[in-house]
Amino acid sequence: MGFFVRWFVAFALLVSTYNPTQWNYTAWTQANWEIQTPLVVFIGLVLFVGYIIYLRATLRSIGTFGMGLVLAIFGSLTWVLYDWGVLNLENRDLNLWLGLVALSLVLGIGLSWSILRRQLSGQADIDDVAD
Repeated sequence: MGFFVRWFVAFALLVSTYNPTQWNYTAWTQANWEIQTPLVVFIGLVLFVGYIIYLRATLRSIGTFGMGLVLAIFGSLTWVLYDWGVLNLENRDLNLWLGLVALSLVLGIGLSWSILRRQLSGQADIDDVAD
């Protein structure tokens, strides 16, 4: 259950920033920059903090290589589904949604990896602490 919450929050963070509909921060910012600049900046900073939390945790737990590996697995799954005729990748919006799902999975796995690793191996991750 914990993984799904972390994944859903990552998905919500990405989708609220940009998606193919008009309901996203990017489109709202373009329409409201002149009249609501302080609110645009505030919400942008809140989103930025969310990205920092997720990216820092992901980089610390699975690293750049792990991020690439998760994306490669999702990309190969997409390739298999396309090859079997399940997916048609000519729809731009579908491609964008698939990309958002892939990136949110990378962030969700990154935030959950230390917990999963501890449960599988019984070993806890410990941050380096300076004396």
